[in-house]
Amino acid sequence: MDTTQDNDLKKPRTVVITGGSRGIGLATAKKFQLLGDRVIITYHNTEPSDIDKTPLGDSEDLYELTAIRCDIASTEDIDNLFSRTEKEFGACDVLVLAAGINDDSLLIRMSEEKWSKVIDTNLTSCYKATKRALPAMLKKRSGRIILISSAVAMTGNPGQTNYAATKAAMIGFGRSLAREVASRSITVNVIAPGLVDTDMLSALSREQLDALLTQVPLARVGAKEEIAAAVCFLASAEASYITGSVMAVDGGLGMGY
Repeated sequence: MDTTQDNDLKKPRTVVITGGSRGIGLATAKKFQLLGDRVIITYHNTEPSDIDKTPLGDSEDLYELTAIRCDIASTEDIDNLFSRTEKEFGACDVLVLAAGINDDSLLIRMSEEKWSKVIDTNLTSCYKATKRALPAMLKKRSGRIILISSAVAMTGNPGQTNYAATKAAMIGFGRSLAREVASRSITVNVIAPGLVDTDMLSALSREQLDALLTQVPLARVGAKEEIAAAVCFLASAEASYITGSVMAVDGGLGMGY
């Protein structure tokens, strides 16, 4: 058995997380940080001042989080992100594509600008970041790519045709890529969260949230840390035989899809 990849995954890894400055991305960054990895997160405009970059544990062996400004819809910014990462920390071992926005509207009222903004941010950025990270992974025959989709990809949701389209497309993108790179021991997997305690959820009224919770068999909102745990598992050596999968972490919301 070729253990090269497993050995690489036991070292301090270089982890790049798009959209890692808040929500699921930040929770995931902190969990990788506790595992002793070097973690690079992206932000768009102003460097977040409320991010605690210091390790959450007492060990001096843990690395601080590194935040790099990056418009993930920009090819130039994506190239700068990986060029700086490679120069300062080494080639990306784990790529987590967590950046995402929603801009909801019924389709009949949805402007082309609103459609394109969500597509570019949520989906086209996955193509750009993955294409830039992939050559180094192919060269060393090792890597983990994890896309954060959504249960909405399977269930649909009124007013979210643009958002749901991107999240469904991430599944097709991930599964197709998994077939392309499996021979180089690179795995590609997708996580589909349900209702999670993030900024998107906080925009709902209590009545809206209660209505949504009636569709969740576990009858509660998920924690960001629960999604982060699933990401870190798929990035681990223990998950080396898992690729092309869609892991639902949704309390049963998407059951049957």
